[in-house]
Amino acid sequence: MSTPPLIDLQVDTGIATLTLNRPDKRNAMSDAMRAEFIHALEQVAADKAIRALVLTGAGKGFCAGGDVAGMEKRMNAPAGEVGFNGWHRQQRVHHTQMLLHTMPKPVIAAVNGAASGLGADTALACDFIIASEWASFTWSYIHRGIVPDGGGMYFLPRRVGLPIAKQLIFTGRKVDADEALSLGIVDRKTTADRLLADAQAWARELSQGSATALALSKTILNQTFELPAQQVFAQGSQAQGICYTSTEHRDSVMAFLNKAAPQA
Repeated sequence: MSTPPLIDLQVDTGIATLTLNRPDKRNAMSDAMRAEFIHALEQVAADKAIRALVLTGAGKGFCAGGDVAGMEKRMNAPAGEVGFNGWHRQQRVHHTQMLLHTMPKPVIAAVNGAASGLGADTALACDFIIASEWASFTWSYIHRGIVPDGGGMYFLPRRVGLPIAKQLIFTGRKVDADEALSLGIVDRKTTADRLLADAQAWARELSQGSATALALSKTILNQTFELPAQQVFAQGSQAQGICYTSTEHRDSVMAFLNKAAPQA
């Protein structure tokens, strides 16, 4: 009997749905799962037929964070190897999160249950978050004596502001779906039975426009809090030059001109 994949990837009419598939462990991210996750994200990014991505979790949880068994293995390594092993693991974590963050198409996290630690950071690495009534978020790193390493210290302040981000990270307290919506952690809330369908419908809505313009806009928008206005304008000018040559732009302009032309 074959072992089910730790990452399930399905594509329907241009919308990819990627499911973290380790429900018995609340989808805690093991090294093996991360390897499959990276492969799936690279596949989605490279496939031009895929216009948007929905990320969710199998079973009752979205993602319980890092795999505790992996933490034990790391601590039991020879003392002289702990630091380098940890650094190497961090490179893999950051590569995964950046694949989500820089995906050249819309990414929606459909949070079906608990998103804890790295799981909460993974949701934040997506462009948008839709949550069911069973969703919750905890930046629980403090309870393990570590800091948020999946992008939470970057993404969370941008959604909720610095003081609230500090509060949530310093306490590691749980935030339910309603509070997450009011704080701006979550963009939309829906029912558990509608979660996936609503996320996929939203993904279709977001991906109707020019794929070229969308990818370039996202790349620039992801940097706007760090760049001065002059550089944002400069990058926008370069992106517009690319858009001028795109098939989508040409087809749109010609369709408008043909429609506006007087009929003989």
